[in-house]
Amino acid sequence: MKRPVQVILLVLSGLGLLHASLFTDLCLRYVKEGLRPMLIASGALLLVLGLADAVWGRGRGDHGHSGQGHSGHGHDHSGAPRIAWLLFLPVLSLLFYAPPALGAYTAAREAPHAVKEQRHFDPLPTTSPVPMTLTDFTTRVQQDRKQAIKGRSVRMTGFVTPDKQAGSWYLTRIIFSCCAADAQSVKVRVYGKPALSANTWVAVTGTWHPGGTLGTSSASAALDARTVERIVRPVNAYTDDLPLDPSR
Repeated sequence: MKRPVQVILLVLSGLGLLHASLFTDLCLRYVKEGLRPMLIASGALLLVLGLADAVWGRGRGDHGHSGQGHSGHGHDHSGAPRIAWLLFLPVLSLLFYAPPALGAYTAAREAPHAVKEQRHFDPLPTTSPVPMTLTDFTTRVQQDRKQAIKGRSVRMTGFVTPDKQAGSWYLTRIIFSCCAADAQSVKVRVYGKPALSANTWVAVTGTWHPGGTLGTSSASAALDARTVERIVRPVNAYTDDLPLDPSR
């Protein structure tokens, strides 16, 4: 690969990573927040390497070639192979085109994330509605033998995933363990309120929708919604966090 092409590729790669991780929040569509410092460091390193290569190449450019490469004996093999130019496509995409975030399309095509087994449950707070994550709600519904969730009003947040069955939809969260490659979804079926458009972020307040035996694996992770409010998509949407206090 010719040095100018190599320099441009390194510099653009560095700028692309810095754009996605330092100057914007685009990286959080694809990796966990904890990996952000490493992306920033990688972008800075690539940028420094590219600039150093440019300076070093310019410094030796007047002395490093004596025309031997253009003698009558052969061909100049210093040209970049055509395939190398394809490397510019993902690099430029970091700067000018951000692939869409994972959302309802992905969640609708995979099975819900299996919740871990839990034996002990702390008492629910007396506040009403009780702020809960989708994972906590599902675990309570399917494993809490004391059925503490029965009749309690809860509040959860996530995005809308349409359901094939008429009259219901899913409140959904996609969770990263590391990055988009290992993404898993957790879903709670919602009854009683019409679905908003797919990928709309909402806060839902309601009570458990009876189905199966509460406190066992036969219980459905479902909610009879009382209110559904639009909310702003959180910056780091790929966690299953508690809903923010609406009074703040």
